[in-house]
Amino acid sequence: MITSIFGKTKPINYIIVVTFLFLLYWLVHFLLFKKAYPPEELLWQTLVLATLFFSIFLVDFIVKRNKITLANSYAILFFALLMVVFPETLSDNKAILCNTFILLAIRRIISMRTLKGIKIKIFDASLWILFASLFYDWALLFLLVVFIAIYIYDPKSFRNWLVPFAAFFAVLLLSSGFLVLTDNLDFLLTHYHFTVMFDPSDYLNWASSGRLIIYVLVLFILGVLAFINLGNSGVGKIVTTRIVVFFLIIGLVINVLVSSEEQYPILLTFFPGAVFMTNYVESIKRDNIREIVLLGSILIPVIVFISVMIL
Repeated sequence: MITSIFGKTKPINYIIVVTFLFLLYWLVHFLLFKKAYPPEELLWQTLVLATLFFSIFLVDFIVKRNKITLANSYAILFFALLMVVFPETLSDNKAILCNTFILLAIRRIISMRTLKGIKIKIFDASLWILFASLFYDWALLFLLVVFIAIYIYDPKSFRNWLVPFAAFFAVLLLSSGFLVLTDNLDFLLTHYHFTVMFDPSDYLNWASSGRLIIYVLVLFILGVLAFINLGNSGVGKIVTTRIVVFFLIIGLVINVLVSSEEQYPILLTFFPGAVFMTNYVESIKRDNIREIVLLGSILIPVIVFISVMIL
């Protein structure tokens, strides 16, 4: 049944995922975190939710346009299910907004494989990452993927290596102009502190880190399986998968550096995670086994979510 719905690309799939996220978003805010918002704040939260819906569209667009997955809707399904496993991410507006800009950057970086308009794509990707850093300063680390992509696709053009710096000055001018108008020019000085919030004791406490540890282990196993299954694929697919891995690694690093009781940057790893989970499901040849795996992929997050609500 699950395969018959999400195994194809249908408009109903968007409606199902978006409706589910709509309910989950407000459930997390009102029941899990017991928040109450005045009308103007409620409007802002609604805009953040709309941004989350847009990120669903981006995930689906990226995987289909660049043929990272087959013609199905598993990626958006797993992207939404990861939010069930880590519902705290829905309370972090900065993570949602930052992740949306990172998805826009991923879209441009992966499209560099066509070798057309590379400089524009480098500029756009750098621009989106720099905008993302306005929410999480450590998001600047994703610029490393831009330089890795330049090295992979067109390293001989010296101008390509300078484009990210042009994007930096463009964002600096735009953000400075906006901050002058809002009388908040000190933001850039106070925001980019690159504070490390890593606390080893958090990872020694199974109750607080169990989900994260299991999630990382699952992604590691699925990543290895993905590369094994890529043995007969073309060079383009292998390179694209490597870029997705780089985004995953940097996302995990940022989660270690930034994660706190109010910040949940683990959301930045959900796109790579959804890709690897989708690739694994696609590799299952027998329909009945695939259906069982998908059913388990839905039931386990629900059980985890209920345990989070209770505990």
